[in-house]
Amino acid sequence: MAFHRCWSMRPVSLPELVRVAGARWSVEECFQATKNEVGLDHYQVRTHTAWYRHITLAMVAHAHLAFLAADPPTGRGEAIGVESEGLATQGARPAGTIAA
Repeated sequence: MAFHRCWSMRPVSLPELVRVAGARWSVEECFQATKNEVGLDHYQVRTHTAWYRHITLAMVAHAHLAFLAADPPTGRGEAIGVESEGLATQGARPAGTIAA
């Protein structure tokens, strides 16, 4: 079995350090938004597999919400039962309706 080094020992420039630090900030903001919007932190860990599944589903839900926020669905006033062309809204109903 070959051993692979994970860390390089090359010198790092200041602009590269700033870029990496900036990327960390956006990741932290993403996790905070996921905690607030889809309950990423509403889980008590029992097993690693269950924790991993919860984290994965929460991140998928957050990505879906970000997708909807970036490109809101059109035609919200259409009749119930008419399928939308957008993948994210397939089978969605207009606001204020009750699912049968």
